Amino acid sequence: MKKKSYYLILIIIIASAYSIYKKIDSTTNNRDRNSKLENIMTLKMKPITEMVKGQFEYDLAYLKDKDPDLLLLTDPLNKGIVILSPKFQGKVFTSTSTGLTGRSLGWVNYNAFEAEKLNEHINAYGGEDRLWIGPEGGQYSIFFKAGNKQDFANWKTPSALDTEAWQLISSSTRRVVMSKDMMLKNYIGTTFDISVERAVTLLDKQEIDDRLGMKIPNGVNFVAYNTQNSLTNKNKFEWTPKTGALCIWMLDMCPTNENAYTLLPYIEGDEETLGQIVKSNYFGEIPASRLQVQDGTIYFKTDGRYRSKLGVKANRTLGIAGNYDLENKRLNIITFSVNKHQDATYLNQSWDPDQNPLVGCALNAYNDGPLEDGSQMGPFLELESVSPAAFLKPEEQLTHTHTVYHFSGDEAALDSIMKNLLHTSIDKIQKIALANKK
Repeated sequence: MKKKSYYLILIIIIASAYSIYKKIDSTTNNRDRNSKLENIMTLKMKPITEMVKGQFEYDLAYLKDKDPDLLLLTDPLNKGIVILSPKFQGKVFTSTSTGLTGRSLGWVNYNAFEAEKLNEHINAYGGEDRLWIGPEGGQYSIFFKAGNKQDFANWKTPSALDTEAWQLISSSTRRVVMSKDMMLKNYIGTTFDISVERAVTLLDKQEIDDRLGMKIPNGVNFVAYNTQNSLTNKNKFEWTPKTGALCIWMLDMCPTNENAYTLLPYIEGDEETLGQIVKSNYFGEIPASRLQVQDGTIYFKTDGRYRSKLGVKANRTLGIAGNYDLENKRLNIITFSVNKHQDATYLNQSWDPDQNPLVGCALNAYNDGPLEDGSQMGPFLELESVSPAAFLKPEEQLTHTHTVYHFSGDEAALDSIMKNLLHTSIDKIQKIALANKK
């Protein structure tokens, strides 16, 4: 009996010691992880002249000079890092999946930062994910004054979306929450009093797997984050078709090159029942050499050399889109919330007040290119998602979810992601690219 008691006491002592060890080890690991984050934030970086433009550390140093209060989301178990700025309208400026010396995945417009004065139309600082409020054009537009012709000469981005700082609500190494109160006037004369809130959360590998419904293969570098974007009606009146309405509009600007294709899987079916597959005439009809629709996927050449835009309506989109860079083996994917209810209304954003304002798209893709005068902002490409119209009563809120994923690395692994999520393959894109060169 004494021997049994002795062994029992010994087991209890060992278990207690192990428990204390695990707590100490966990505390040490957390301290090490926080120390790594602190090192990134306060790290004395080499001069920017010794860095390579296009690498993440270059953009981090450059942006930190423009906004000393930049925020970083980082996962100590992964090389993913995300840069945010409440000062610059709550933008996610850029990110990396391969650490400080890895590729910078967002498009940063250095020319806009270095301009001697503000631009009257837009101060496009760039950013791989930003929240705008729409619609851009049409009867409900907030980018054109009443009575003005809807063309570039009269187009102006509201200052709350363009130059004004946003308020930081909270921040940690995994999540940032920002907000902005705005007064916006539309083309038919309604003034909207709104409050916007935006939460950006870094995703770990398990969360990525769960959200995409597949296990990310080995050999793939990744960084991903989820954004929850909401607007609240602070007016004393209800927003109706008579007053006009707003929508949440997410835009992701990324670098591009000659061999980049935007990929938009869609719901197949009869056009008489589901409507047109793709709206392709925002800035004039897109040439056939730049746009193909095949076997449930739209292929859009987004090389930054021909200004063009397309859209897909809510009943056609699968709530997912991507872009693949054949040259750099880089895959970008967005997923977003879609309301497919028959009564859901998406607003028309075309620059034409004569069109029906209540018929619009839930997904857009943009390819930058020269304007008529030969000038060009980019080159860059954009993937965009849009919420339904916010027909809200006072104090009601609309929320739109938009998630960004970046993958790079082993081509076979990237191909498997593409086949699973975008219903296409690298081989298919290569064949289309080759055919377009002939």
